[in-house]
Amino acid sequence: MNKTTSRLLAIAAASLALSFGATAANAQTPPPPAGPSMMHGGPGMHGGHGMHGDFMMGFKKLHDKLSLNAAQEKQWQAALDTMKQNHEAMRKNHEQLKQQFDSMKSQPILDMNALHAAHQQVEQQDAQLREQTSQAWLAFYNGLNDQQKTTVSSALKERFAKMEQRREKMHERWEQHQKGNKGAASAPAQ
Repeated sequence: MNKTTSRLLAIAAASLALSFGATAANAQTPPPPAGPSMMHGGPGMHGGHGMHGDFMMGFKKLHDKLSLNAAQEKQWQAALDTMKQNHEAMRKNHEQLKQQFDSMKSQPILDMNALHAAHQQVEQQDAQLREQTSQAWLAFYNGLNDQQKTTVSSALKERFAKMEQRREKMHERWEQHQKGNKGAASAPAQ
């Protein structure tokens, strides 16, 4: 294979990897449904430490503040189990998509239609799983009394405020980076 073909294949693979990577990130970061599951907020449920640890700590703190009765505790556990199972299912969906792409990489011509169809199918399955998770958390939330709903609402508002602060800081850094790039571009070459 010549260098030009290798480069083109690498560019195509990188483009697809970026689109699949974004999809995988979405799978690991389901849009926040109404209810306590929104506590994970931003980048969300990555495996390992970091944001996942923050997410689980936030969940535990909220759980402890709610003083749930037996029926509410059962709904909490059902919603938590649904969320975990669906997250795992989405992870597996994306692993299968990656495996399909990996198996196609050795072909001289990629079947972009097949990749697109597989991607669309995963998107639909993930949307169903996210909706199922949302419904489980809504069922839990709807079983709370007004005081408990106020506790959840306060926690969510606090989380949203932190997310907004992070977003503003990222925007400021981006603007500073852009100004730095313009300054470097307008500086005379020596």
